[in-house]
Amino acid sequence: MDMRPHMLHVVVSIKAGSLLPSTVLRKLSTYSRKNKLYQAFSALGYVLRTRFLLQYMSTLSLREEITAKTSKLESFHAFSAWLSFGGDGVLTDRDPDDQEKRLKYRELVANAVMYHTAIDVTLALGRLASKGMRITDAQIAALSPYLTRHIKRFGDFVVDLSSPPGPVDEGTYLHRYRGVVYA
Repeated sequence: MDMRPHMLHVVVSIKAGSLLPSTVLRKLSTYSRKNKLYQAFSALGYVLRTRFLLQYMSTLSLREEITAKTSKLESFHAFSAWLSFGGDGVLTDRDPDDQEKRLKYRELVANAVMYHTAIDVTLALGRLASKGMRITDAQIAALSPYLTRHIKRFGDFVVDLSSPPGPVDEGTYLHRYRGVVYA
């Protein structure tokens, strides 16, 4: 029996919005493994996965890109975990809303620290460039926003709300630096 029309009907229904993908997955997972539609989608999944794995194994640039993206994501999570203390990042609350808040706050703090680090690094590069040092793309590419040695994790942090920071002068920050000394 040719299952392609049935599979096409499911795909068209999902694209039209009349059927949710989660509903299809739930129905297919509860059906018997003897169900022809289940078997057809399962076989398609194997084909797609095999095709991707063959492409992955035969394409060096794809492997390098995936490894680089994975490394960046792992670096961010390690950085975020380093910033978080007290409980080692373990979510002890069973309330999903509180768990979501805790994760979002952790990411907010990580992003704020990365932004501050990027500004500090940019200002330092600007000072070096103003002294005549050439800054190359390779040097900038080797920098990371996940630096931690300059961060004082524990201690007193004073926030002076009476004197807000000055505006960010985008003209002095990194945009076009292709081997050109910028100030």
